[in-house]
Amino acid sequence: MAESARAIMDPAMGAPTPIVSVKPIALSAPGRGHDLHVRVSAPAAGHELPVIVFSHGFGSSLDGYGPLADFWAAHGFVVIQPTHLDSRTLALPPDDPRTPRIWRYRVEDMKRILDHLDLLEAAVPGLSGRLDQSRIAAAGHSFGGQTAGNLLGLRVLDEQNKKGEDLSDPRIKAGVLLATAGQGGADLTPFAAERYPFMNPSFADMSTPTLVIAGDQDDSPLTVRGPDWCADPYFLSPGSKSLLTVFGAEHSLGGIPGYEAKETTDENPERVALIQRLTWAYLRSALDPQDPSWSAARTALTESSNPLGRIESK
Repeated sequence: MAESARAIMDPAMGAPTPIVSVKPIALSAPGRGHDLHVRVSAPAAGHELPVIVFSHGFGSSLDGYGPLADFWAAHGFVVIQPTHLDSRTLALPPDDPRTPRIWRYRVEDMKRILDHLDLLEAAVPGLSGRLDQSRIAAAGHSFGGQTAGNLLGLRVLDEQNKKGEDLSDPRIKAGVLLATAGQGGADLTPFAAERYPFMNPSFADMSTPTLVIAGDQDDSPLTVRGPDWCADPYFLSPGSKSLLTVFGAEHSLGGIPGYEAKETTDENPERVALIQRLTWAYLRSALDPQDPSWSAARTALTESSNPLGRIESK
């Protein structure tokens, strides 16, 4: 493990604990066409456990993002992962009538999870009564970052650049957006503008505390800009925000989509370890202002002799 990632190991983190993971748990979803399948991962012990609802990137599923989900669960979080309709496991054809509203179905999936936390808690052996439903975060990677962002206050602009419906959810107290798209409009390639009209976000109302993570080599084919595009959710949103720029990272940020995910183009276990620890520290403190983990992690990264990234906050 690189020195900068190792230095961020907060004593409060402790050693990883055994986890319990149950899948699929089916939630009835009338009008969706498929039941919503969910995976819940949790530490085998502990009480008053905070919750992370995680939205996968385009094409993935509840089986993805083990490097994050397993780490978070082994260090005290309950992690809930839905399979969205765009998952390769469902193989919806491009002309499926649900396709134009895929982004909305994604947000509805996340809200359905929030509405049924008691059911999900009861479905995992030994988990009943151990969740702290007052401490819930939303996180997501790539397309999932926009999905999580909707719960944090991101709003999609219509064809006249008017703000769409406010889909934020007061049950979400903090967020983590990983490699998430920036502004739409003229910043999109013609292909992206035609195929993905929902990629036209406004961050002006995204006031929920959020950690934005961007790779400085994430040169997306969806934008005419460079890697700075994925920093827009930080610079264009109000309120308490932090930005982690990961040096040398491309869209997979070193390999967060899975342990052997074929879409990882920049495999780097040290970057993954850095993101694991920093997201853990950020959410610990964002969900409990008395927790010093984030302050300690920021200091450790700043003082590192060979940092893998940099943090700025506002």
